[in-house]
Amino acid sequence: MSRPEIIKKLKEKNSKLNKSELEIVIDVFTESITSALKEKKAVEIRDFGRWYCKKLKENFNARNPSNNHLIYKPERIKIRFKPSKNLKKLINE
Repeated sequence: MSRPEIIKKLKEKNSKLNKSELEIVIDVFTESITSALKEKKAVEIRDFGRWYCKKLKENFNARNPSNNHLIYKPERIKIRFKPSKNLKKLINE
């Protein structure tokens, strides 16, 4: 689902709000999640899921599969998402 589709769905549910107000709501929502993840804090939305940061160790022994040369991969952080039990249940029905 893309951003314009989300705005369209929100507009159907909340006819009092105009498009620009809905865009502001979505922007604030995404910016707050982004800023929390930048600070390495977990973000949890009940009955939906949880975003969290996971630190990956540096790797000295990685290889490029095309030419078999060694590659150094520095320590990095990945963002992970863990769905809630209710979300898993709804998807698997």
